Amino acid sequence: MKAGSTQAAARFGKSDFEALADFRYRLRRFLRFSEEAARRHGLTALQYLLLLQIKGFPGRDWATVGELAERLQAKQHGVVSLISRCESIGLVRRSIGRGDRRRVEVRLTGKGEKCVKRLAVLHRAELASSRGDGGLPDSAVLPRAPASGSARRRRRPTAPGSAGDRAAAMGAA
Repeated sequence: MKAGSTQAAARFGKSDFEALADFRYRLRRFLRFSEEAARRHGLTALQYLLLLQIKGFPGRDWATVGELAERLQAKQHGVVSLISRCESIGLVRRSIGRGDRRRVEVRLTGKGEKCVKRLAVLHRAELASSRGDGGLPDSAVLPRAPASGSARRRRRPTAPGSAGDRAAAMGAA
């Protein structure tokens, strides 16, 4: 253990553990709500996340496969499989890039737009109601992780979805 991380660990008190544990609990509770809401609307959690990331992509109404892989924290070929499943049920469509023909642009269809809007309204209402019992904290409340180059190389977990979506997002499909 490095000297800096030893000092940081020494300053990490019981209240820090309580705050982090509470945040993780509320985050998991929200994710469970999200999984169940998506399932009630005929989607997996990852399918909803894909639609949300396309709809919410900054500055435009489409995203590339690589951008979606980054936003979902998943492997690119797994995201291609996820896109294919969403395309087969009419939620998204792929097209050749307008400015760069090597690029594939992924857009929502009318059905995908309706679906993501319905679910987003439910998610916003859930977040608003959770604020009554503390909600999700601002990042300023959370303890900061030590900055290191190794953190960037660590595999980040993907959000839960169906076994097929989980496997695809993790690169197994």
